[in-house]
Amino acid sequence: MVIERSDPGSIDAAYRVLSDGGVVIMLCDTIYGILGLRTQTDHRISQIKGRDARKPFLSLIPDVSWLARFTEMVLPDRLRPYWPGPLTLIFPHREGGTIALRVPEDSTLRELVSRLGAPVNSTSVNREGDPPLHRISEIISGFESEVDLIIDSGDVEGAVPSTILDLTTFKILRKGAVDFKDIIQGDR
Repeated sequence: MVIERSDPGSIDAAYRVLSDGGVVIMLCDTIYGILGLRTQTDHRISQIKGRDARKPFLSLIPDVSWLARFTEMVLPDRLRPYWPGPLTLIFPHREGGTIALRVPEDSTLRELVSRLGAPVNSTSVNREGDPPLHRISEIISGFESEVDLIIDSGDVEGAVPSTILDLTTFKILRKGAVDFKDIIQGDR
């Protein structure tokens, strides 16, 4: 099913699908993402993308207060201006290993995640090894039969994904929407 983002019921529809363990494609600040409740949809999203099921996803959380659920590390002060925003941070997970988290800039998306009461997996809309799709017509033709809902916000030509910064090593893993020089120099 495809719903226009301008439809007043689009976010309620996304809530219903996600809370029932379904998978949604929608704009996630910079590019379209495949979304599903963390842990409940990992396997299905991996199958949709054709990627190794052991490769973790980033998780969207509604605000910085949720960090304590996953890590003992606090958000460094110099990164606070980028949350919410297109910056994914990898933290040491309190149960071992790491976890990638992002607080989206889109307030409606933050409200959706908060309403769900659980983190939401997010990954780019593409098959493993291919670039992310930016045209909604390509997203619909390539993925409509594999997901439960697509929320159409139009084309996002030229958009770049979030920057990924590993806080366990302070190493940039993916250059994206936030310039790493700005983080180092504190220019925001």
